[in-house]
Amino acid sequence: MMQLRPKLWVCSSCLLRRASPPATGRRYFALASQLVTKTLPANPVSHGPIGTDHSDVLLRQIFDAPKVWKDFAKGAATSRNAGLFGNAYLTRPEGMLSYAHISLKRARAIVDKVLSASSVDEYRAIVRHLDRLSDILCRVLDMTDFVRVTHPDLKIQRKASEAWEMVYQYMNELNTMTGLNDQLGKAMDNPDVTAVWTEEEVTVAQVLKLDFMKSAVNLPKESRDRFVELSSAISRVGSTFIQDMSPEQSYLALPSSQLRGMDPVEARSLTRRGTVYLPTLSSQASQALRTVQDENTRKLIYYASRTASSRSVHTLEILMKLRGELAQLSGFESYAHLSLRDRMMAKSPESVNQFLQALALSNGPAAKQEVADILSEKRKLHPDADTLYPWDRDFYSDAIRRSLRSSQRRDDFLSAYFSMGTVMQGLSRLFTRLYGIRFEPKEPLPGETWHPDVRRLDVISDVDGHVAVLYCDLFYRPDKSPNPAHFTLRCSREISKAELAEYDGERSEQERDGPLFASPEQAANDGMSFSTKDGVVKQLPTIALICDFPQTSTSSTGPALLNFYQLETLFHEMGHAIHSILARTSFQNVSGTRCATDLAELPSTLMEYFASDPTVLALFARHYETDAPLPYDLVADKLRQSRRFEASDTESQIIMAMLDQELHSSRALSPNFDSTEIFHGLQHRYGSSAPDPPGTRWQGFFGHLSGYGSTYYSYLFDRVLAQRVWNVVFAGGRQGAALDRENGERLKENLLKWGGSRDPWHCLAGALKEEKLIDGGEGAMALVGSWGSSSQV
Repeated sequence: MMQLRPKLWVCSSCLLRRASPPATGRRYFALASQLVTKTLPANPVSHGPIGTDHSDVLLRQIFDAPKVWKDFAKGAATSRNAGLFGNAYLTRPEGMLSYAHISLKRARAIVDKVLSASSVDEYRAIVRHLDRLSDILCRVLDMTDFVRVTHPDLKIQRKASEAWEMVYQYMNELNTMTGLNDQLGKAMDNPDVTAVWTEEEVTVAQVLKLDFMKSAVNLPKESRDRFVELSSAISRVGSTFIQDMSPEQSYLALPSSQLRGMDPVEARSLTRRGTVYLPTLSSQASQALRTVQDENTRKLIYYASRTASSRSVHTLEILMKLRGELAQLSGFESYAHLSLRDRMMAKSPESVNQFLQALALSNGPAAKQEVADILSEKRKLHPDADTLYPWDRDFYSDAIRRSLRSSQRRDDFLSAYFSMGTVMQGLSRLFTRLYGIRFEPKEPLPGETWHPDVRRLDVISDVDGHVAVLYCDLFYRPDKSPNPAHFTLRCSREISKAELAEYDGERSEQERDGPLFASPEQAANDGMSFSTKDGVVKQLPTIALICDFPQTSTSSTGPALLNFYQLETLFHEMGHAIHSILARTSFQNVSGTRCATDLAELPSTLMEYFASDPTVLALFARHYETDAPLPYDLVADKLRQSRRFEASDTESQIIMAMLDQELHSSRALSPNFDSTEIFHGLQHRYGSSAPDPPGTRWQGFFGHLSGYGSTYYSYLFDRVLAQRVWNVVFAGGRQGAALDRENGERLKENLLKWGGSRDPWHCLAGALKEEKLIDGGEGAMALVGSWGSSSQV
């Protein structure tokens, strides 16, 4: 159906940052860092001024010193409970249900308006009505879904779940209503209606129409009933696939003598009576593949860790068949065709294939050279070796990486320059330079946050004033999810004068279960933040960032110190946030990260380039005790290590993306459908080194097939785009280009500010000044794939 489903943006790439795809056992996101050359200065010149603005200094203090935050947060203490997120309905657990009830009442009134539309003026308003309907329901769904998985209070979690179920059930009712689709179709077919629509309204109408088509709302009742059955089965089987994912052999029992080379502390922790019981899918097994000297032992571990249970593979293949049937029922050739039609730049499997083929071609030479380097390393121990086996790759590539490391341990030294407060300070300074926005600490009102550790930041523009609210829940707690994530709790949207009049009337009724608001603007925003400029009222995007960084340093007295990987993670999450902040659109359906799915990772991946740029780091990276500037050679060493086998990692991701496409093609409905045969065939055709041996079936561990079926290529696509934007728009960071306001405005005006309201190919063509992209299609996808070669070492 239309965009009435929850829109929590939990970055799929962010989830990968926690657990690397099993194909490589290594984190491949490191290649978002810029290539290091010998010309980089050891101590870049600071572009200050540093620490001269009160908000700038306070920003560092509230994240580095818990006592400063505690004292600061007391400043807003009043007797009035403002409600969670400032939402006046959410002052108590039962308020979740009250908020759901009043939202459903408003939603039903809008549905009645749409269904009763008959005049040209009424049809002209349909898109705005449907977008408002989506916004009303998503306000409840996004907030309650966030609360039920994040809030530490179990009672509040339960009430949030009840509210979520109530609104979600109503969404299912809307799924069966053909009238909304019919009315939207009439509006889109009437030139007197569309002539007055803005570009944004036309885009939203097209998005909504595609959603109706994908939900089979235009099919006969019998087919719609079957669609619902298949959708339920897909959800059920997908959950089973994730929850029951398991190896054929859960552990290996090995004599301790066979694990020579492995960390002895780890080995002893797994040893019972002289035998090591090694869990098949574990960090210890990954470590063993990198360090165990005995080749036969590594072979045993590799086989076990690459062989999913027959049950897992069977469940996966059932899921693929169900999706194939659903797609054909909806009138599509395959599930990939169905999925790629909606909010995707690629639009078709054929275009995805063009991108992946071009990327494989451009990446191939570097991947082959890396394999040759690993084989050369093997020959240092085995001079006559002429074959590199799959269980050799991690062992000998790790040996090469070790040779790149400095003789002294430098990770601890590097972390000393990245206290949480300095990094947040640096992000604010960077965004001020690029986009004219800054973070200002704001005292939370009573009841506004879900935990005392949560910091509220107001995002202030030098042109538009207050433009967003950002809640930062960045420190570790035992009850938190370990996955870093960006959540849009409420999107940007323009509130019309007609809506304000409705809310004014609603206020005058003084509804028994609702709070009293001082103005229609407050009522329209449920008490949350809004802006008014030139007579236009907009609800402000409200964003939550969740991470699990340590609260203090290892000394337990200093600030939280981030390692370089954690620094990249925070920059990545802020990339999502800045997309939501800058794209202050009039319609919530196209706000911020609600853009093409295969474009949504571009801003976040691009931010990883900034995280390793010397001029950006010079804005903030200083020793937490001495205030000495960061010696950049520490970062240079880190990047050289992480990028050493970038092409091989990229090749693995290409094969995984190809597998995703093949499993979601029409082949899924073939009587002889065999996912193992498909996977091994792709490895043989596109791999630079030996493929998995017969008997293994790794695809049964590919959990992303459940949540991101046929769109896995997006990770690679946005990595290539981010690298291109970095090199073209920001000149690869040369001569301070990463801090140039003109470059930031170029990216904002051409891409970031549009969210999903403009054709993404037009946005990219404008930002990159590349006319060949403007029409999209297979040619544009192939061109993007060809750019991949320039990101290699």
